[in-house]
Amino acid sequence: MEIKKSLVGIWKLFSYEVEVQATGEFFYPLGENPTGFICITENNHVMVTLTGEGRKPASSSEDSVELLNSLVSYAGTYRIEGNEWITSVQVAWKPDWVNTEQRRQFEIKDNRLRVLTTWRVMPNWADKGLQRSILTFVKTD
Repeated sequence: MEIKKSLVGIWKLFSYEVEVQATGEFFYPLGENPTGFICITENNHVMVTLTGEGRKPASSSEDSVELLNSLVSYAGTYRIEGNEWITSVQVAWKPDWVNTEQRRQFEIKDNRLRVLTTWRVMPNWADKGLQRSILTFVKTD
């Protein structure tokens, strides 16, 4: 499984943008300089954590809501099907993702991993309708 072998490792977020299907609009939901990692293990575990730029400790309930809206995080087991990895989510920042499958198309060139989600309504930006995330990661190990 050569594809799986090249996917295994720690990947640092380089860029994250979202495309809105209805309008073709692109936006940076976590700012232009978000941070994050994907950890993909050989024994089929994956952990994803993405955070928005400029996050500060919460001092109010409104601040806490903003922190939640500037976070994407989930973990589970995965399998590879062609150029997709499918995560069976076991824990997530949004409870409705638990016990779901998240599909991601991916392409690896040199030390970069390009990831596209399926078209879906993202919990953090549900008001924008169907959208897909386009992420680029750089391998750290």
